[in-house]
Amino acid sequence: MIVVSHRGPYSFRAEPDGSFTARPGAGGLASALRPLLAEGATPGPDHADTGRNHWVAAAITDDDRAAVAAGAAHAEAIDLHLLALDPGVHGQHLDEVSNSVLWFLHHGLFDLPNEPSFGPEFRDAWDSYVAVNRTFADAAITCAEPGATVLVQDYQLALVAAMVGAERPDVRLSYFTHIPFCPPDWIGVLPDHVARDLCAAMAQVPCGFHTARWGDAYTASARRVLGPDARITPAFTSALGPDAAAIATVLDSDAAASARERLDAEVGERALIVRTDRLELSKNITRGFLAYDLLLEQHPEWRSRVVFAAMLYASRATLPAYVAYREQVEETVARVNERWSTADWQPIVLDTHDDYARSMAALERYDVLLVNAVRDGLNLVAKEGPLVNKRAGSVCLSREAGAFDELRAGVLEVQPFDLVQTAATMLHALEAPAAERTARAERLRALAAARTPQRWLDDLVRTAAPITR
Repeated sequence: MIVVSHRGPYSFRAEPDGSFTARPGAGGLASALRPLLAEGATPGPDHADTGRNHWVAAAITDDDRAAVAAGAAHAEAIDLHLLALDPGVHGQHLDEVSNSVLWFLHHGLFDLPNEPSFGPEFRDAWDSYVAVNRTFADAAITCAEPGATVLVQDYQLALVAAMVGAERPDVRLSYFTHIPFCPPDWIGVLPDHVARDLCAAMAQVPCGFHTARWGDAYTASARRVLGPDARITPAFTSALGPDAAAIATVLDSDAAASARERLDAEVGERALIVRTDRLELSKNITRGFLAYDLLLEQHPEWRSRVVFAAMLYASRATLPAYVAYREQVEETVARVNERWSTADWQPIVLDTHDDYARSMAALERYDVLLVNAVRDGLNLVAKEGPLVNKRAGSVCLSREAGAFDELRAGVLEVQPFDLVQTAATMLHALEAPAAERTARAERLRALAAARTPQRWLDDLVRTAAPITR
């Protein structure tokens, strides 16, 4: 079996003696799949894959590239193929197409009266996107044994599966995207040739999404671009779930114990609202703080009785939109704290360190978990929280998160653009009777545990198929 993703299961650190140390890579996909592939997950007895599993990914850091150059980019139990891409081409592929255009399109983040504007430079950037996808496809073709199963992951590599299938009709393919897909009215934002390239490539292979909503949007968009008579391989739905064993290991660590102590000192006996997110525009962080500000304004009885702990970690810090958004988030926190703080109470505690153990400790402790995304492919935190929470905490979940479709019976629904509704939902979560909170938390825990990384991987393998002509 071959997994193809932009970010790999390991990153590398150069040591003073010239050697390189492999460290587990960041991100939910790597965390979910790395142990399964290392343990020898296979496509099953009806398919031809044998031996060690392969993972094709980009060399992200300077140390990664140095490890590739030294022939030292190896990992235990997985055949790792790190690609040292041309930095200029890779930068255009990632920053100018994947993260600035495709991400914004599928998450509905464009301010359409003003952006995007696709000039000649975007044609060059799209050529780089195609070239990087071609490099990944060539690497997968090279390491694929006859009858191999190739599982391509996410929006950075949307062309790869079709490229592989064009040259290797013997291999079984699937392409899974972990983000939403734009509705048909939005696909026309892209230049026509880009929309055709994307939809034509995806239409040739089984395409997976975390929820049927995104699969339906993709199918409708592809139909609009390719025409009523085009052959579009049916999309499939498979929601990823938390790795309960891995989370338990983190919560048993010394780092988590220290985080609990710090959190107890900051919160004391007060109620706790938590959010843990990347500093990412689609997460709707600023509106969450503004809704909390409104709650404190309209319900003074909650002042000094609740703390909002926000664990936010940096994302795409080279892109101006993300630098500006981080500044906006920090300024909003400062205004809310300046407005309401007392000598012994700070309404919002903001932590911008990437500290997974602290995030997990906060999920154990919350009374309210706020997930108010503008639009989200899944949002794994909305499942991790109920799985580990010890206080019958409530989850206030945006209906625009993919996980909402699975969890709606146990969450409190958030309209992510309505500050009044969001504030009222958080207030209800804080004030709900204990019996209601307990019943909801038990229902939600069962829903969150229903899907596992192994079940998700099994779905991808079962759905994979050769390209048919």
